[in-house]
Amino acid sequence: MRIANIARLGVKELRSLARDRIMLILILYVFTLDIYVAATVMPETLFNAPIGIVDEDGSPLSRHIADAFYQPEFQAPAMVSVNQADLGLDQGTYTFVLDIPPNLQVDVLAGRRPAIQLDVDATRMTQAFTGSGYIDAMVSQEVAPFLRHDAPVGVPPVDLAFRVAFNPSLTQSRFGAVTEIINNVTMLSIILTGAALIREREHGTIEHLLVMPVEPFEIMTAKIWSMGLVVLLACSFSVIFMVQGVLRIPIEGSVALFLAGAAVNIFATTALGIFLGTVTRSMQQFGIIMILILIPLEVLSGGMTPEESMPQFIQWVMTVAPTTHFVSLAQAILYRGAGFSIVWPEFVALLAIGAALFGVTLWYFRNAMKNMS
Repeated sequence: MRIANIARLGVKELRSLARDRIMLILILYVFTLDIYVAATVMPETLFNAPIGIVDEDGSPLSRHIADAFYQPEFQAPAMVSVNQADLGLDQGTYTFVLDIPPNLQVDVLAGRRPAIQLDVDATRMTQAFTGSGYIDAMVSQEVAPFLRHDAPVGVPPVDLAFRVAFNPSLTQSRFGAVTEIINNVTMLSIILTGAALIREREHGTIEHLLVMPVEPFEIMTAKIWSMGLVVLLACSFSVIFMVQGVLRIPIEGSVALFLAGAAVNIFATTALGIFLGTVTRSMQQFGIIMILILIPLEVLSGGMTPEESMPQFIQWVMTVAPTTHFVSLAQAILYRGAGFSIVWPEFVALLAIGAALFGVTLWYFRNAMKNMS
């Protein structure tokens, strides 16, 4: 009878969700368009950056420097005057303006150290930070032959060979799309279960449940399996259709193993969602608490910043957060092709955290139901 009650209550939750158009639109957006946006609109590598060049020297060296800027990293350089450069920066026409001083080539050949001025529009943060290093390296590469006076280049005593593992092309989209899926699984599993409980209270159906022969355990478990199933199916669709299909991002490991880890994480986060839905009295309160809970879970879990780069106290605190172990598990499977023999500690940690959250939430939820009755 208990299993039948849990199944029927879960089906009721699915039907209620099917009538909530806003939630359906949210689910569709976060696992389709949001994944595409996260993978494509904020590249960490420089792409198509606008640059203006003020050539006050007019020498072969200055022309070599100007010719070094080409697509895809930069747009074709615009040769401008000093006044046009200042106006272009003010209007956002250029992200970079390189001011080549007079007598640059003469000073370089004479052994002097002339200064080349680079003005940067730092409001375009991604391009500004990355592009400054690009431009410095490119100018140095063009100036070096003039300093050598066509002398043979000596062989350095040590040669550093770079070998990039797991993402040889350093493509940012491979990181952005998967990280966004990880964050959205956590976000939606908390929102759907918490909103489902608050919706019961706002519509008055929670009183109907109180007079029915069902227990708080059955009500809570029904919401967890139904909303968790929705999130898991949406996650599967996003990985297969959006990541591997539309974005053509290779997945190194087993998608099935990742989904198993996602299911364990959903068990923990849906329990957290019910707890938040129990302690709040309206969707407005729930939304405010979600901001306070969700942002630390996503920012400090290791998805945006490596965990080892954080203060030791933060690392210790975040060990009790399910998202920390889920991020570690997902990155190991999807990026590095890890198997269960490597990620089993994360599975165990997620199960332990989920069981603890479920127990605490069930105790609080049962007491709240008693007070309502």
